[in-house]
Amino acid sequence: MLAPRRAAGRGATPVAIAGIKAALTVLSTALVAVLAVLGFASLKIARRVVTPAVREADTRILGLDTAAQTITLARSADTELPGRYGLFTSGTEQYVKLGSVLAEDGKSVKRKLLTHIAEGSTLAPQAAFSGWYFSRPEELHLPFTSELIGSTVGPCPAWLFPAPEETDVWVIQVHGRGTTRSECLRAVPVFHDLGITSLVVSYRNDGEAPRSRAGTYALGATEWRDVDAAVGFARRRGARRVILMGWSMGGAITLQLDLNSPHRDMIVGLVLDSPVVDWRVVLDYQAKQLHLPRPVTGLAMGALDSEWAGTVTGVGGRIPFDRLDVVARAAELQHPILILHSDDDGFVPSDASHALLRERPDLVELEVFDVARHTKLWNYDQERWNSRIRTWVAAHGLAPERTAAEG
Repeated sequence: MLAPRRAAGRGATPVAIAGIKAALTVLSTALVAVLAVLGFASLKIARRVVTPAVREADTRILGLDTAAQTITLARSADTELPGRYGLFTSGTEQYVKLGSVLAEDGKSVKRKLLTHIAEGSTLAPQAAFSGWYFSRPEELHLPFTSELIGSTVGPCPAWLFPAPEETDVWVIQVHGRGTTRSECLRAVPVFHDLGITSLVVSYRNDGEAPRSRAGTYALGATEWRDVDAAVGFARRRGARRVILMGWSMGGAITLQLDLNSPHRDMIVGLVLDSPVVDWRVVLDYQAKQLHLPRPVTGLAMGALDSEWAGTVTGVGGRIPFDRLDVVARAAELQHPILILHSDDDGFVPSDASHALLRERPDLVELEVFDVARHTKLWNYDQERWNSRIRTWVAAHGLAPERTAAEG
């Protein structure tokens, strides 16, 4: 005789139920673990974004020929670039200037040394390639003074390069993330030739200016106040028209200054080299370069943009990405902007620069480079870089009359 069929859904044994509960427990534990890993990774990335960077070795010295004054470096997208550059080293020399590429193969690049290295000198293999070229203001052979700009965090060091003749037109130079004022020295000569005074400034947490309470970057959201103090300094010294020039994150700082400064009436234009125009674009690009999962990137930016994560990320306050998105705020811009950007920047993609041009073609001019990479446009093609700045300054009537007539 056949046994009666059990009603559907009523035949689960205690053993089966226990198995299901165990499986659900394992899945829940695994999910919590995955979320914990994602959260930890996100907070780690968030902290990395706002922690002041230190220079790290990014190339190797493979050979040094003091007789021929040449140096051989491991080949990379930077070390193979045409033009003049710098190299941070250790050993007999701390910094050397590099000239043109003399020879190359699949693994190495031989370049001319523009800094004389004596016979018997030794350099450690680890080195850092640089676009600075000039490392100290004395190398420009132009008169300058060291100044202190009073800001809310304390006195910020600056270099003042007066124009050949007294002028009311100044340019204030703002360096990028993980660098110092020396990054800006390349731009001083072209403005000096135009009869414009240059003020090369520092800002909180850059290693030269005072440290803020948190000691972290705000990606331009607070640093602009230190540069605004420099505009006030320039006004007290006789400036009536100020051009802002920013490099990389310095571009983000100058754009925030242009949008928020109480001295906005003095600002007459901006020159931006490889600028950060929208941080979300930059961080998303860099996350892809590091092969980070998209959820990690999203959570990291969410943490930076929130008050609750401040104690974990070390940020003094939230990073207001909406306020730092100048493409979205393009309608608020009032002054002409010249952007110099390489489409193969490799660090700060030029997408947002192109987007800003589309939003404000009435104010924005974009000089597009290729091959040059991040903040190395001057090094790659100094003549074109200088010429474009001269043309823009003249077109907007920003040079003193004497130099404008001569140019």
